[in-house]
Amino acid sequence: MKPAVVIVDMLKDTLESTSSMPIKEPGRAIVPAVNRLTDFARRHSIPVIFSMDSFLPGDFIFQGKMKNHSIRGTKGAEVTALLTQVETDIYSPKRRFSAFYKTDLDQTLRLYGVDTVILCGIATHWCVLSSAFDALSNDFRVIIIEDCCASFSREIHENCLNIYRKNPLLPLLQVMTLENFLAEMN
Repeated sequence: MKPAVVIVDMLKDTLESTSSMPIKEPGRAIVPAVNRLTDFARRHSIPVIFSMDSFLPGDFIFQGKMKNHSIRGTKGAEVTALLTQVETDIYSPKRRFSAFYKTDLDQTLRLYGVDTVILCGIATHWCVLSSAFDALSNDFRVIIIEDCCASFSREIHENCLNIYRKNPLLPLLQVMTLENFLAEMN
């Protein structure tokens, strides 16, 4: 396995702002586990990639309930300072839900010889899952690290992951805990 860790949407606007986004607290709760995962990855020369919402003012996406979130060039669109970051990390802005859609993530992963995408971040049922499907569509194996992901509620998170725990694409798409992943890598 030649993995890369992709952290989805762990941003200042979501986790550090004064807004009352329903995913703020669940997102903050996974920070220690995500930091543990990225520390392991860096020690083992596994690429760490931050996939970040980066919308333009007036973006189509703001015609829904979400308004002026993670505007490109603002501090709010930056990765949260709660996560450990180092100069070798890669930052991949995105305009839509998937970390792959109209980004150069596919090309970046191939440059590093990656065959497996380790996914974590927020929201499990939305951007993480969209990224998982697009990784599969681009012929990468996928491991979703369940305790490094969060949704608006624990119920949404669990219901989403339960669908994929015993999916017909095993072992191409797996759901596992951080402990199980680390044990498999050692």
